[in-house]
Formats: sequence, C-alpha cells, structure tokens
Amino acid sequence: MLIKPLTTGLMLLLASVISWSTTASQNDASRSTELNLLVYNTHGLPAIFAADEPVKRFPQIGKLTEGYDLSLLQEDFAHHDLLLQHLKNPTAAARGSDALVPECWLCSGSGLTLVSNLQTPAWQIRTTFEPFKQCSGWLNRLNDCFAQKGFQLIIMEHTSGHRIYIVNTHLDAGRSEPDREARASQLEQIALILEAEATNEAILFAGDLNLDWDTQADNQLLKNFVGRLNLVAAQKGGDVSNGWATLDYIYYRSGEKTSLTLIGSGEDIAFTNESKPLSDHPALFARFGIQQGTSR
Repeated sequence: MLIKPLTTGLMLLLASVISWSTTASQNDASRSTELNLLVYNTHGLPAIFAADEPVKRFPQIGKLTEGYDLSLLQEDFAHHDLLLQHLKNPTAAARGSDALVPECWLCSGSGLTLVSNLQTPAWQIRTTFEPFKQCSGWLNRLNDCFAQKGFQLIIMEHTSGHRIYIVNTHLDAGRSEPDREARASQLEQIALILEAEATNEAILFAGDLNLDWDTQADNQLLKNFVGRLNLVAAQKGGDVSNGWATLDYIYYRSGEKTSLTLIGSGEDIAFTNESKPLSDHPALFARFGIQQGTSR
C-alpha cells in the first residue's frame, strides 16, 4: 500500500444485523489488536453525471478495499453491484438504507457502504442506518434531498469485551446558509444518538462531512460537535497539493473498557490510476491499536 506521511427501539427494528467470521484463530484478549480503517467518498454518481469513467474506477476501488479491515464508503450510489463483484467477500458489505421509507424512482439511496475484511471470529459487527430528518435542496443547492442521506451506526463487539461504536456518514453539501443549517441539524441528530447509546464507549466517527476546514462557520460547527463528544482528530483531508477542500475526516475517542490508540494516518495514494485519483476525494486511512482500559 502506498501511503502519504442506536439507537432507539424503532432504529433497532430497522437494523440489518451482520456478523462476519472466518476460520482464523481468535486473538488473545490480553493482547493489543489493530484496526486498519479506510474512509473514502467514491464519487459513485451515474456515469453521465460523474464524467470520470466510474465503470473503470469501481473495480479498482473494490480490489483496494482488501487492504483494510473496515472500509467506510460514501457516494456508493449507481455502481454498487460493480463494487460487489470486485470485493474479497461480497457478502461482507452492508449498505445504509431504510426499508420503511418508500423508494423514490428519481432519488438515490444514502450512498453509504460498510465493507469488512475482519479475519477473526472474535469480532461481531451489527450495523443500523438512520436517515437524516433534514436536508437542503431539491432543485437547487446541490440537490441533496434526492439522496436519502443519513448515517450508519456500526457496533463492533469482541468476545473479550471490547466494543467500538463507528459512525459512517455523508452530510449535506453546499455552501449556503440553508445547507449549513441542514448540516447542523444532521450533526445534532448524530450527537443525540451517540449520547444516548454510546455513553462511555469508544467511538470512531468518519466520513465526508462537507464541513470546510477553512470556512469559519463550518469549522466552528465541527469543533462544537467533536468537543461535545470528546472526539480527537485522527486525520483531516488529504494531500493539499490536490487542491481539494478539506471535507473528509476521521475522529475517535476511547471508552471506559476499550482504549483506542492512533498508530498512523494519512492518504492512501494507491487509489489512483495512471497518476489520476480514483475519486474527487482523498482516500483517508487510520490505524488504531485496541486495548483494554482508557487512553487518548
């Protein structure tokens, strides 16, 4: 790999419960475990809108997820089946969707996908999805309401007692005040769920937040949110030489029973083809050590 230095009772009814196991040996509970995480907006719009040959890109993206224990993907809209064909284990992928919301033939889903390559039966994963209550823009402001945006809440539990709550999300886009108000509402919704369900628990929070680090109002929203939940930055944005705004983030915190220690983070530049990025966002990664106890 090339590298640059829930919920409520209703939500549980909506849950898709996924457990992955293999024949690999179980880790000793007293020893540190590592988690290698990818966070990536795949730019998976229909080809006519994406205009960057997603049919060629998505097979490569699928193969590259093999280098990670967990991959948190955003904008996996129109080419999900193609992605599945090139995953190491297609059954170990979960999309964020709400089965109780009628499908809109003009709309897309959440675009959120979890891919797991965990190689030990000691870990079990449960994933739920909750749609956001507020969006901004149907025929304006980047048309976010045509996507059922929301967040995946992923709970990883180890037989030793380790538990990690992971949020994969893609917030409202756009730079107008209504867009920012929608993002504020979406962050509030996530915070309330985590405060209710993950008190004193270890948390990983990541995705395309559409909060521009260099825009004061967005930056303040982000700082208020991470301060409220005592989250620490693991990685923000990618290589500045790409000229992209900093919109993608990975945050974390330890819990009473589970300690997360950041080992390394950055941008994985393997997500390129002929020196061109496979998306219009950086492929962020973070490696964590997982132990008993509390650490920052």
